[in-house]
Amino acid sequence: MSSNVHSCTLMSCSTERGGSAATTYEIEGVAFLGRTFAEYCRLFGLEPASLAGQRVLDCPGGASGFTAGAAARGAEAYAVDPVYGAATETVANRGRRDLRRAMDALDDVEELYVWETYDDADQLEGYRWSALGRFLADYEATPGRYLPAALPRLPFPTDSFDLVCCSHLLCLYADEFDHAFHTAALRELCRVARGEVRLFPLVDFSTRRYDGLDDLLLELERLGHDPQIQAVDFEFQRGADSCLVVDTHNA
Repeated sequence: MSSNVHSCTLMSCSTERGGSAATTYEIEGVAFLGRTFAEYCRLFGLEPASLAGQRVLDCPGGASGFTAGAAARGAEAYAVDPVYGAATETVANRGRRDLRRAMDALDDVEELYVWETYDDADQLEGYRWSALGRFLADYEATPGRYLPAALPRLPFPTDSFDLVCCSHLLCLYADEFDHAFHTAALRELCRVARGEVRLFPLVDFSTRRYDGLDDLLLELERLGHDPQIQAVDFEFQRGADSCLVVDTHNA
């Protein structure tokens, strides 16, 4: 993800799938949004206590509260995102703008989501604001945790992290990034991981499984990694109920 992929326009558009009308997001660029620490643990299948003493990377971190939450539980936690590095208020304005646009766009696509994790759009919005607030407080207090960088090139030595999480970028933005980017990005995530890489979701905005997922699994195996698709106790987008877990120990 090059550093010029910052702007985001969120719109809804209708498409035809399987003979019936469906709706999806049409996105230009990548939204600067966030999830809470608790959401991360559910969508990645993580036990919070297991993070203590681990070196953890969130890539891209967006406006999520995971890094702050992991650090509070004893992890040495970092996040990277091309939006980082700007003044707190500049980053805050970006986060508020994208959050409002995302919630507005949700009005026309609610049928693509499972309303069990969140009761309704108002509760979902509350989680997003909570994540943004937690992130901004930590970004202001400990800016050294938040580094301006973007896939497919990260500013870390090989085998730097016990756990690398990649949330809501690869697979989801299949229309924005081609398969070559997906391959290069996943290889880079594995390069900086000495333990595990976890990727969620495995579907795009229209809830279709990423077309190149099987090829990515084969590439990971070719590199000596052990990729597994693991069910998780989280589903908001329909069909997004599993994450990719890549064991990088043996590579």
